[in-house]
Amino acid sequence: MSRVADRLAAVKPSASMAVSQAARELAATGVDVIDLGLGEPDFTTPAHITEAAFDAARTSRILYTPALGTLELRRAVARKFQQENGLDFEVDEIAVANGAKQIIFNALMATLNEGDEAILPAPYFVSYPEMVKLFGGVPVAPQCTAESGFRLTPEMLEEAISPRTRWLFLNLPGNPSGAVYTEAELKGLGEVLAKHPQVMVLSDEIYEHILFDDRQFVSFGKACPELRDRSLIINGVSKAYAMTGWRVGYAAGPRDLIKAMAMVQSQSCTSVCTVAQTAAQVALEGPQQDVSRFREAFERRRNLVVKEIARIDGLTLDPPGGAFYAYISCKALIGALTPQGERLEDDKAVTRYLLDEAHVAAVPGEAYGLSPFFRISTATSEAVLSDAITRIAAAVAKLER
Repeated sequence: MSRVADRLAAVKPSASMAVSQAARELAATGVDVIDLGLGEPDFTTPAHITEAAFDAARTSRILYTPALGTLELRRAVARKFQQENGLDFEVDEIAVANGAKQIIFNALMATLNEGDEAILPAPYFVSYPEMVKLFGGVPVAPQCTAESGFRLTPEMLEEAISPRTRWLFLNLPGNPSGAVYTEAELKGLGEVLAKHPQVMVLSDEIYEHILFDDRQFVSFGKACPELRDRSLIINGVSKAYAMTGWRVGYAAGPRDLIKAMAMVQSQSCTSVCTVAQTAAQVALEGPQQDVSRFREAFERRRNLVVKEIARIDGLTLDPPGGAFYAYISCKALIGALTPQGERLEDDKAVTRYLLDEAHVAAVPGEAYGLSPFFRISTATSEAVLSDAITRIAAAVAKLER
């Protein structure tokens, strides 16, 4: 008799974590592996943030905080939304959790009933469908191809909505594709949603500050203010401030939803680490030049990857408009034979080949709901990226097509 709950049977572990684990295992045998599986900035957290956290730990009593977060941090989040996004929220409309993923987890636990549907435009972040399934929900994944810029259209949204639809997930800009929506495109989605009052919107804006080619970020909340009472705007400090391990995410939304999410959090982890909340507050309120510096570095890396992938016969890459990933089409490699005589049947086989032959770890497109692609993280140095792409090129050249 299994000790594991039945609801876990349909849930898969994180594909990006699994790829990185495979890379670590191969590296442990002495192989020089380049791991481009996880999306994690290679920069150090800015010193003024770390110093503020250290001072708080050294001089203050570190106690429990309210489930929704300290008043000081929630005020800082409210100011951030007002100043950067033109959105006005009171502190009781703000929630803080252990990363944006826990915000999403809490929101789904608070709202999903068995059989409720969530629309996840594919390619989507790997954890979205698994979290939906954890609570008995049903992922619905319209295919947003490269031809559509990896973006959901109003027509696709209308077709995907049913009476059981509870949530629409948006990721602005997108992981893994780097897709960026214009304000007009978001308004077009909002016009469809206006006809379906049962549908809430979860707008994951964690990559807000990582935009390229002089693009301007527009929050879903700003584009569609008429949907304010059913929109949850999610963000955090992990990506923009190189603070992945600090685990602080935040969100703004309707009071009743935020209250329900607070109840979930109070009965699970109680609250976020007090010192990490201090660090997040200082990140939002302090100097912002590091955010710009990081973004500029990510754009240089994006440019390098786009240029070098274009040289590889058999791979194509639509330049991402934001985030720090490259979602590379490997359609031309499907069916190819490796030097060992094995046929590459799908993008999972392609990434396995790249790990074995090139010693480069990438995540297969099937994990994001759209194949045949693979994702590499560009959140590492230009030297490492150049080495990785040189290895990939050499491995692809060995295939018989």
